[in-house]
Amino acid sequence: MTTPNRPDAPEKEVCGLDTAMEVIGGKWKATILWALHEHPHRRFGELRRLVPGITEKVLASHLREMEADGIVLRVAYDEVPPRVEYSLTADGVRLNTALEPLSVWGHERSAARGPAQTSG
Repeated sequence: MTTPNRPDAPEKEVCGLDTAMEVIGGKWKATILWALHEHPHRRFGELRRLVPGITEKVLASHLREMEADGIVLRVAYDEVPPRVEYSLTADGVRLNTALEPLSVWGHERSAARGPAQTSG
């Protein structure tokens, strides 16, 4: 998956932030990244339990997209019954490391605003 250029940008110029946001955009991708960081080499069902609220369809779709973007590795073992495990690639680990300051910022903002102001 490639990031399209902005309409007013020169043909080969792509904003790095646009590229990053395309890879992690959406409600669940950052959570899936974090789950695989905290619990490497997980099967589909384990990942689904680690990301409460996500549907099987959305998880499968996001994992395919993240694999195509080179941040998730899918390994299918030739066993009976079939077994597939997901883990972060080196780029996925680097992306997760890059997101850590954003996570800290979010925790600090939530704590400063208090529980009554964080919703909505």
